[in-house]
Amino acid sequence: MTTESTTGPAARENSGGAAPTARRLAHVDALRGFALWGILLVNITFMASAYRGSGVDDPAFGSALDTAVRFVTEVFFEAKFYLLFSFLFGYSFTLQIASAERDGASFLPRFLRRCAGLFALGLLHAVVLFPGDILTTYAVLGLVLLAVHRIRPRTAVRTAVVLLGATAVAYLLLAALVAAAGGGGVDTAAITEQGRQATEALRGDAGSVIAAHLRQLPEVAFMLAFFQAPAAFAAFLLGLAAGKRKALTDPACHLPLLRRLQWTGFAIGVAGGLVWARASQGYPGTAYQLVAVAVDVVTAPLLAAAYGATVLRVLAGPRGPRLAAALAPAGRMTLTNYLTQSLVLAFVFTGFGAALVGRVAPALVTLTALTLFAAQLLFSRWWLARHRYGPVEWLLRAATLGRLPKWRGKAA
Repeated sequence: MTTESTTGPAARENSGGAAPTARRLAHVDALRGFALWGILLVNITFMASAYRGSGVDDPAFGSALDTAVRFVTEVFFEAKFYLLFSFLFGYSFTLQIASAERDGASFLPRFLRRCAGLFALGLLHAVVLFPGDILTTYAVLGLVLLAVHRIRPRTAVRTAVVLLGATAVAYLLLAALVAAAGGGGVDTAAITEQGRQATEALRGDAGSVIAAHLRQLPEVAFMLAFFQAPAAFAAFLLGLAAGKRKALTDPACHLPLLRRLQWTGFAIGVAGGLVWARASQGYPGTAYQLVAVAVDVVTAPLLAAAYGATVLRVLAGPRGPRLAAALAPAGRMTLTNYLTQSLVLAFVFTGFGAALVGRVAPALVTLTALTLFAAQLLFSRWWLARHRYGPVEWLLRAATLGRLPKWRGKAA
C-alpha cells in the first residue's frame, strides 16, 4: 500500500539527476500478505463460533481433534499476527511521510484524512460483518503515533519495551487482586446459555445479525482498549523506528540479526504461547489466566518477530522470488482482502447466507481459511495485473489524497 524511496546512486543515475523515484519493496508487501494470512486463521475462529473467547468451548465440538486444533491456533497464531501487521503499519507511516515529501504535499492533512477513512471503514465493518475489527483501533492509534512521530528510533524502541512491560505488570497486579478475592473463574452454565443465544441470533436475518454484533461491541471495545491497543501501539513504535532506519530496504544486510530473532523468538514465543493456550482452555477467568495474559504480552511480540524474520530470510534466499510473487500481490491490497475475508465469512457463517455458525468443526474451519486465502492470492495477482490499486485501497487513497487516483494500469 506504500512505497519505499530509492535514494542510492543507482536511483540518481536512472533519474538523470532528478529527484529519486519510488519503487515497491516486494518483500515488505510479501510480509504484509503473510501477516494477513495469520490474521485470517484467527478471525475465522471467532466468526465460526459464538463461544470463541468466552472461556467455554463450543459444546458441539469437543473431540480430541477439535481441542487440538483450537490449542494449536492459540499457541501459534492468536495474538501474534496482528502485532506483525501493526509493526508494518508503523513502518509504512514513515513511507507515507516520504511519499508526501516527494509529491510536495503536506503530510498532516493527508494522514488525518487517511485515519478518518480507516475509522469509517472499520466502524461499518464492525457493525455489519465482524465486531473484532482492528481498523478503528489503528485509526485512533494512528493519531497517537502522529503526535509522537518525531521521536528518535532508539527512544521509540525503549518506549515500546516499557509499554509492553507496564501492560504485563498491570495484568500481574490484576491477577494478584483476583487471587486475593478467591481466584475467579467463569459460570459455565451461564456462558453456555449466552453462547447458545448468540448463535441463534447470528443465524437469524440481517437485523438479528447486526443486533448481535452491536451487543458484542462493548466487550470487544474493552478487550481492544486494554489488551490489543497497548501491544499494537508498541508494535507501531517498533515499526516507526525500523522505518526511520530503513531496516527493511535490504533484509539481506541483516541476516545475523534475523537469525537471532528466530532463535530467541521461537524459543521464548512458543513457550509463552503454550502458557497462554493452557490457561485459555483450562483456567478461564482465573488469576492464572491473567498471569498468562501478562506472559503473552511480553512473549507474543517475540514470536511475531520470529515469524517476520523467517519470512524475510526466505525472501532473501534462492526461493525468495517465488514466495514474493505469491504473497506480495495480496500484501499490496491487504485492506481489500481483509474486508473481503469478513464479507465472505459472514455469508458462510451468519444469517446473511448459509448461517453455519456453530455447525463447522474447527479443523474444517481452518481448511476453509486456507482455501479462502489461496483464492485471494490468485485474485490479488489477477487484479493487480490490470489495476494500480485494490478496490478499497483506491477508495482510501482517494480519501487520503483528496482526489481520484488513476484506476487502470498495473500496480507500480
